[in-house]
Amino acid sequence: MNQKDKKKEINTDNTTPKGDDKKKPRFNIYWIYGIVFLVIIGWNFFRTVNSAGIEIDQQKFYSMVLQGDVVKMKTVGNKEIVRVFINTDSLKAKAEFYKKKLNFDSNKNYEATLVVKPDQPQLFFSIVDDKTFALQMIEFYKKNPTVIEISDTPSPEGEIFGQIISSLLPILLIVLLFVMMMRKVGGPGGGGGSGGIFSIGKSKATLFEKGTKVNINFGDVAGLDEAKVEVMEIVDFLKNPKKYTALGGKIPKGALLVGPPGTGKTLLAKAVAGEAQVPFFSLSGSDFVEMFVGVGASRVRDLFKQAREKAPCIIFIDEIDAIGRARGKNMMMSNDERENTLNQLLVEMDGFGTDLGIIILAATNRPDVLDSALLRPGRFDRQISIDRPDLVGREAIFKVHLGPIKISESLDIHKLAEQTPGFAGADIANVCNEAALIAARKGKNSVDMSDFQDAIDRVIGGLEKRNKIISPEEKEIIAYHEAGHAICGWYLEHAYPLLKVTVVPRGTAALGYAQYTPKEQYLYNTDQLMDQICMTLGGRASEDIFFGKISTGASNDLQQITKIAYSMITVYGMNDKVGNISYYDPNQENVFTKPYSEETGKMIDEEVRKLIDNAYQITKKLLTEKKDDVEKLAKELLKKEVLFKSDVEALIGKRPYEEKRALDIVIEENDTVAEKLTIEIADELPAESDDKTP
Repeated sequence: MNQKDKKKEINTDNTTPKGDDKKKPRFNIYWIYGIVFLVIIGWNFFRTVNSAGIEIDQQKFYSMVLQGDVVKMKTVGNKEIVRVFINTDSLKAKAEFYKKKLNFDSNKNYEATLVVKPDQPQLFFSIVDDKTFALQMIEFYKKNPTVIEISDTPSPEGEIFGQIISSLLPILLIVLLFVMMMRKVGGPGGGGGSGGIFSIGKSKATLFEKGTKVNINFGDVAGLDEAKVEVMEIVDFLKNPKKYTALGGKIPKGALLVGPPGTGKTLLAKAVAGEAQVPFFSLSGSDFVEMFVGVGASRVRDLFKQAREKAPCIIFIDEIDAIGRARGKNMMMSNDERENTLNQLLVEMDGFGTDLGIIILAATNRPDVLDSALLRPGRFDRQISIDRPDLVGREAIFKVHLGPIKISESLDIHKLAEQTPGFAGADIANVCNEAALIAARKGKNSVDMSDFQDAIDRVIGGLEKRNKIISPEEKEIIAYHEAGHAICGWYLEHAYPLLKVTVVPRGTAALGYAQYTPKEQYLYNTDQLMDQICMTLGGRASEDIFFGKISTGASNDLQQITKIAYSMITVYGMNDKVGNISYYDPNQENVFTKPYSEETGKMIDEEVRKLIDNAYQITKKLLTEKKDDVEKLAKELLKKEVLFKSDVEALIGKRPYEEKRALDIVIEENDTVAEKLTIEIADELPAESDDKTP
């Protein structure tokens, strides 16, 4: 390594080299403000100097001319004044006269005031205009013929300078006003970006140069193992291109990160920026959108122009659906400017004159609305799916977010992962932060399991409202409603295991809720969905059994079962009468247009109603049989307000299907051990010989 390479290594961080300490002075707009201010001050000072002297009236001037005290006068037409030159020889003798007649200040030294320079005027008086004054002097000499006429040399004062100032000043003011407006437009919140309205067509991408420290790497991204492998291959290609090109492989031109909100798409892109060690351009899809026509396409061109200069590099476009929506499907919602921007993006990604060395990463949670031309190979070669993490992924994410938090030694991270099914990475980060805040509010030294339980409840159900005024009658209805849910879930085979039931109101609408631990599964059969509907109807059935009337507390339950029932019949084909037909079309544009006739729609409604009625009867029968258990649970809820799984087991015994499942596991394990022992014994027995000779 030579000395030059060593210098490069020294400056790979984000510090500024010593040679850059003395930067060249840049032109600042405030210099213009200062210059104009000085010019205006100088002009006013010049006018003040030129108008120096003592002002008298015209009658005083006439009397001084009659006494012979005026040597010369000069008419200044552009200022409409007359400068008066006094006979300085008689000034001392007539000082008292000037004091009385001209009302001079008695404290002034008149020799110093009036006789600064003999060749300069000492007095002046105002006139209407120079022509009128000339006529007045002619009349004055006619009336006083014995007076010697004083020579008059009319001339303008400061004419050239005054004309320059009067002509340039308005222009300068207009220019300043224009510059200030452009700076407003181009400043923070303006429409023109950092360069003002003249650079409105420039790209707004943030550039992370090679060597820039990004604090996120692949080690900070947990629960996305498959997605990381795909993205790390792109990063490895940029670092070691010969490894792939030697076998004839080509670098992917683009990768689209697809997944629900909060699953870590942008975080993965940040990790790529931290790991790739190549120039990284980051911007949002909305950065291309502007109120002016043609700006979006211009910004796309400028972005790729900058990228070609920095190649090899990576461009990351977050929320690409802002500009990548399908073209021409709905003419009523057409947007020519957005489509022009998309057309330019398509050309730059894989057009006639595209270059190698530019990889495009994009993220969206709406892949269904993207244009098909954008998704084809050659533009986005890979679509990397980033789903909500499973149990193992959630546990890894918890470990990452619990790193900076002071947690209790007894905290079970695996149990936390089990209690947060369906949580995305952003939800888990929020739970960890809420748990730390709750523990700090309670004055604890560490965050324990109870704090995380409260944080999960807050994220799921909302803020706890113990001060909410609920009448005893309403509270009793809520208790029996939630007890009905819990008992149905306890005795139905395919229902989710109960975790917690409470009558403490949360959020804006939840007066109580039962929390379950869903299984990690992707396929559901008819029995499982029916048990889910029955469990959800448990609250309404319990109210009907114990009070003989129903309340509005089951509105959310009814929404859930209606959605499940319609999905079973119209999407999954789980109905004998409708048959194995799916009416679901993910690409359907108009949600009001049904892909079936009115007669079929009527039949679907009837089958949905029949399915829900059947489930309600099953639920009602089950709760009638377990009426004593429902009553025990409801009364205990009214006392404690919150019951956990262990409390329910103490009241009504263990869940029967859990005991059966545990027994099945034991039997299965014993069968496996027995089979293993049989194999080992068989291996130890001597092999049967074909030789039958005794």
